[in-house]
Amino acid sequence: MSQGSRPDRVAEQIRSELASLLAREVHDPGIGFVTLTRVQISPDLQSARVFYTALGDGAARRNSARALERAAPFLRRQIGSRLRLKRVPELKFLYDESIAGQDRIEQLLNEIRSSAGGPSELDSLEPASRTNVRDASDREWVTGNAEKVTTEPASGSPSPEAAGLGLREDNDRPREP
Repeated sequence: MSQGSRPDRVAEQIRSELASLLAREVHDPGIGFVTLTRVQISPDLQSARVFYTALGDGAARRNSARALERAAPFLRRQIGSRLRLKRVPELKFLYDESIAGQDRIEQLLNEIRSSAGGPSELDSLEPASRTNVRDASDREWVTGNAEKVTTEPASGSPSPEAAGLGLREDNDRPREP
């Protein structure tokens, strides 16, 4: 069951305030390059789990974790003074493993593409030829490199005139304003 929209709104405000505080107010060099990815807050707004990623190796990650834990009381006081909350949630910083998982999936997909005998058909297209632009008629599409591809309209779909271009389907007269 959903928590409702208030915890989501408060979580987003906390994430925004924490990001600005870390960038401007916290002067601990141990924090390093930290990116706050998301904040999950309990339904009663008593505790907040702040997910972050840190640039660097494992040692830099551990240093960032220690520095964020040291800064947590200061950050909590600042959140309390900036947001109008009856009770400021307790902040718990957790390293976000989902980003590393996404990188691993992307790496596996790249390996599959390279072992499948070279680049895929989409990779060989120029970026301009990937975009499709609708031509004036309903049956033609123009790709970015200006080659025309004809397609049949879907059955039961209204004509372009009936779809809102000012003409009625039953008798091609313009609509009355």
